[in-house]
Amino acid sequence: MTTAYPPHALHDYALLADGERGALIGPDGAIGWLCAPAWHDDAVFAALVGGRGAYAITPRGRHVFGGYYEQGTMIWRSRWVTEEGIVECREALAFPGDPDRLVLLRQLHAVDGPAHLSVVLDPHGEYGAAELDSAHRGDDGVWELRTGRHRLRWQGAPGATPGEHGLTLDIELKPGERHDLVLECSASPFPAGPPEPRRTWAATEAAWREAVPALDGTAAPGDARRAYAVLRGLTTRGGGMVAAATTSLPERAEEGRNYDYRYVWIRDQSYAGQAAAAVGDHVLLDSAVDFVTARLHADGPRLVPAYTVHGRPVPGQRDLDLPGYPGGFDRVGNRVNEQFQLDGFGEALLLLAAAERHGRLDGSHWKAVEIAVRAVSDRWREPDAGIWELDDREWTHSRLTCVAGLRAVAEAAPRHPLAATCTALADTLLHAAERTCVHPDGHWQRTPDDPSVDAALLLPGVRGALPADDPRTRATLAACRRELADDHYLYRFRHDDRPLEEAEGAFVLCGFVMALAEHQQGRTVEAFRWFERNRGACGASGLYAEEFDIAQRQLRGNLPQAFVHALLLEAAARLGE
Repeated sequence: MTTAYPPHALHDYALLADGERGALIGPDGAIGWLCAPAWHDDAVFAALVGGRGAYAITPRGRHVFGGYYEQGTMIWRSRWVTEEGIVECREALAFPGDPDRLVLLRQLHAVDGPAHLSVVLDPHGEYGAAELDSAHRGDDGVWELRTGRHRLRWQGAPGATPGEHGLTLDIELKPGERHDLVLECSASPFPAGPPEPRRTWAATEAAWREAVPALDGTAAPGDARRAYAVLRGLTTRGGGMVAAATTSLPERAEEGRNYDYRYVWIRDQSYAGQAAAAVGDHVLLDSAVDFVTARLHADGPRLVPAYTVHGRPVPGQRDLDLPGYPGGFDRVGNRVNEQFQLDGFGEALLLLAAAERHGRLDGSHWKAVEIAVRAVSDRWREPDAGIWELDDREWTHSRLTCVAGLRAVAEAAPRHPLAATCTALADTLLHAAERTCVHPDGHWQRTPDDPSVDAALLLPGVRGALPADDPRTRATLAACRRELADDHYLYRFRHDDRPLEEAEGAFVLCGFVMALAEHQQGRTVEAFRWFERNRGACGASGLYAEEFDIAQRQLRGNLPQAFVHALLLEAAARLGE
């Protein structure tokens, strides 16, 4: 087993992504996580969760690391200061990605002084369980390797030496010199001739320039562009956007909250589409609409919370017999397909209403609206798992989100035949919630039998379930400030009597929702305080995980978490107005 590249704190990772899959790269230049050919397929580099497999480029001798994304792209530059000078490794997955074959570009550059680097390529399919079956160098110096069902082709390393830990190579560069390494991975035979590095780099740079808008009108254009690039990098050409690139990174050490997020959540996809609409972008908006619409047509009222990027059922949860990320487990798959989450229909309606405001809906999309409205009408009385995917209860957030979605459709298309139905159904759900889910203090409570406050209850107010000046909207905002906030970070809810920070990390998504809620109330300075505090809750590369551990200043949960980047993008747009 390759043990030279152990996992790092999530703060120190960057992500390369091409839409079809992603590679997590650490400060030691090791790619410790890469699944192929698709996001949810087995990993060929699995050191992140304790499996074999790594692809590392690391300076020899003492060094300190750094790095940065090229603006508006998922092109990363690893940067090391050594005792001899400065060396960079420019890294990217060729973009946009081919669903069947990935191309990983790595270009070394001795920026200042000479560079001496060690390179290791040690692929092991099936999350590290598969052996490296063969490694053959052709007459052209290009290597071809096999592990499990994966074929790999590697150019730029004709002098590599096979050994116990794959192929190893030492590279020495003179000041200013560059060196290209290109790795391909596929489950099918490769096309004739490997890709030419210069042309592939140029095509990738041009594609990212075209894909990511300037977003100059937002409150934080640089961060908004990076958030958009992350969302684009997580979105396949089929339209599905994975919730995160990784699996089983713990939300809290040894707490058992370890999940596989390499799938498309209807809720998260809808958040991303609404963020795209907020910045006037139709590419990610159309992708979200098309994916969600297709699932509504296929499954109707039996819509499940998540699917694979191909629109298929999420596989059941299983363990890999690996150590897992420290403090976590080794789970892949997810039991989410066994759940009913009512708010998914509400979020889908909010997405489709946003698309209608941009003139993006056709007859097929309106048929999906009709399906979602009928599903809400038929199922709103059923207990559901809710946004946090807990036990089945009558979650207030789920019902109010449906109210918001129904009202949004009616307001976006007031002359449509469905408008009156949406308005009447929204009134019915709201009146039911008013009877049982308003706390004596005036705020919305979590369920009819749970009087506590939940940060998720801010979202329906932001989305228009009730007017901004409704007393319950304001009381819920005040209750969240009072009971769930700490130094402009926000927690989801109270798990028990422990201090908030002992139960879990602050939820970064909720911090950006708080910024939107304060902005809606006209409290601009407070909105920016929330926005700026949570904008800083990222790793060194600027990526956000699900949670931020305030006490330890660490990222928690899977990385990067798409819905956090979506709400950052939307908040930047709203505050920029």
